[in-house]
Amino acid sequence: MEKLCYETLEKQGYDGYLLKDAPERVLQFGEGNFLRAFVDYFIDMMNEKAGFHSKVVLCQPIAPGLADMINEQEGLYTLFLRGFENGKKVNDKRVISCVSRCLNPYQDYDAVLACAENPDLRFIACNTTEAGITYDPACSFTDVPADSYPGKLTQFLYKRFETFGKESGKGFVILSCELIDNNGKELEKCVLQYADQWKLGEEFVNWIKQENIFCSTLVDRIVTGYPRNEAASICDELGYQDNIIDTGEVFGFWVIEGPESLKEELPFEKAGLPVLITDDHKPYKQRKVRILNGAHTSFVLGAYLAGQDIVRDCMEDEVICGFMNKTIYDEIIPTLTLPKEELKSFAASVTERFKNPFIDHALLSISLNSTSKWKARVMPSLKGYIANTGKLPECITASFAFYIAFYRGKQLTEDGLIAARPAGNEYTVKDDRPILKFFYDHREDDARTLVHAVCSNEEFWGEDLTAIAGFEDAVAGYVADIWEKGAYEVMKGCLDK
Repeated sequence: MEKLCYETLEKQGYDGYLLKDAPERVLQFGEGNFLRAFVDYFIDMMNEKAGFHSKVVLCQPIAPGLADMINEQEGLYTLFLRGFENGKKVNDKRVISCVSRCLNPYQDYDAVLACAENPDLRFIACNTTEAGITYDPACSFTDVPADSYPGKLTQFLYKRFETFGKESGKGFVILSCELIDNNGKELEKCVLQYADQWKLGEEFVNWIKQENIFCSTLVDRIVTGYPRNEAASICDELGYQDNIIDTGEVFGFWVIEGPESLKEELPFEKAGLPVLITDDHKPYKQRKVRILNGAHTSFVLGAYLAGQDIVRDCMEDEVICGFMNKTIYDEIIPTLTLPKEELKSFAASVTERFKNPFIDHALLSISLNSTSKWKARVMPSLKGYIANTGKLPECITASFAFYIAFYRGKQLTEDGLIAARPAGNEYTVKDDRPILKFFYDHREDDARTLVHAVCSNEEFWGEDLTAIAGFEDAVAGYVADIWEKGAYEVMKGCLDK
């Protein structure tokens, strides 16, 4: 079978959109599944629908990567976006043609730096994981390349500054996609630290601040990556060998915090794409964290105790899905600031995403580190609801009880805390070691004693939750009911109230 390349597609008479030649206007640090199914997809669509006319040159951020495979296929790859949309099953296929090549900085860093001399280059996108945006003082300006991503970016920006000096318009729009708060601002902070540490001069520092726009962004799409179990049959159907097939969900939403002028430079809106350029991305991040992530965290532990294993199956259960919807619509949405119709529309899309027939999203994988997740994703809704109504939110309060019941284990091992569902099958709770040790030490507590110990643990929550009027008593009641009647009956009870 012939490999995927332009010649192969021409032989097949491929009639989809392809962009064979265009200037490299985008440099992307990161060549993995997420960026190729998200940023590169949007750029490819913008090329077709809005005449953006740009190629993307990729740079793999760590030594092992996909550069060779990407270059063997001339930057082409097949992307499948699959799931539910407007109540219908969707499986969209597209050959992405916006990528020109992929560079390996550990083999040819000069080729990366040479991109800084390209006058057409205007945008830098990146996703180097949450650990990527860190300042490592051990990095040196003379490293080839610097070990950290902000170090590499500083070297690249300095090369640009050397090439074009103070010429206006030769800085970059930098789109940071890492999953940390204020990702763009944190990246800029690291770059300025390196500029200071490496004594690159006040003129360079001023150029960074005045000619470059570091955009914080919110990214939202589940990307499932290379479909290992299906790849052979997919390639047979495609009629070519594609070693870097990518898959993701249909839903995608990108919020970019930046000046109004970016709407002219990045015509996402003209292309009809779900990309929002705004002066404040935080309300949208809050919406995602509270509704999407908060829904996950508030129902999955109870659903697992009730005998479910996969998110999709939970959506087919009237009680579990009803519990999730009551949590979202009655207890979370009233605490948020965006227009209610926007919030309800997003919530409806969440339910469709959770029903995705192409993704087996295991509840146990979502349960990882649920202590910090509950604090970040659910507690703000708990406090916001109380502030608005003066009452406890029933479902959110019950979700805290599900968390406690899920973490009740009997054996502490190197892998985690071993616990068991009512049916008897064991599972492993995974969290930070001190948290697991705490629950192990309290394994023989009755419901009221255990709940008091958890609620009053300020190291977990940053405050004493027993100070919330009625919360400790309500949670203790729910925990006792979970142990006696089961999590499913507790969910059902919440719906009856």
